[in-house]
Amino acid sequence: EQQIRIQASGGLGDADIDRMVREAEQFAEEDKKRRAAAEAKNSAESLVHSTEGQLREHSDKIDAGLRTQIETAIGEVRTALEGGDTDAINAKAQALGQVAMQMGQAIYEKEQAQSASSGGGDAGAGDAASGGDAAAEDVVDAEFSEVDDENKG
Repeated sequence: EQQIRIQASGGLGDADIDRMVREAEQFAEEDKKRRAAAEAKNSAESLVHSTEGQLREHSDKIDAGLRTQIETAIGEVRTALEGGDTDAINAKAQALGQVAMQMGQAIYEKEQAQSASSGGGDAGAGDAASGGDAAAEDVVDAEFSEVDDENKG
């Protein structure tokens, strides 16, 4: 007869468990602050990255004044990130977010102006042509029944 016995080699006693629970409760507030700081840092870095990407992609649609505002705001966020103050990071990231929204609005307006000047009526003509093809087809609904040919053999 074979047996396998599994035992914990480093079990914790009740005193150790109670001590760990007290420590976890004691440091809960500090953990929340660290988590908030990490989330603020990640959010700010993400905003900087996406704003820089939009700035590169749509540089022809952004005027020089707005570009300067964006670059200044990005620099301020980076400085705040180096400092590590969560409140400063959040404030500078919020300011960058507002400038980034202005950039998005400027890009949207330029694209709308370009599409209006290039003739936006082409898309409607394509839709009408495809709709006409469907109406021109003769579609007939039919009923059918299967005939069993086994008895005809």
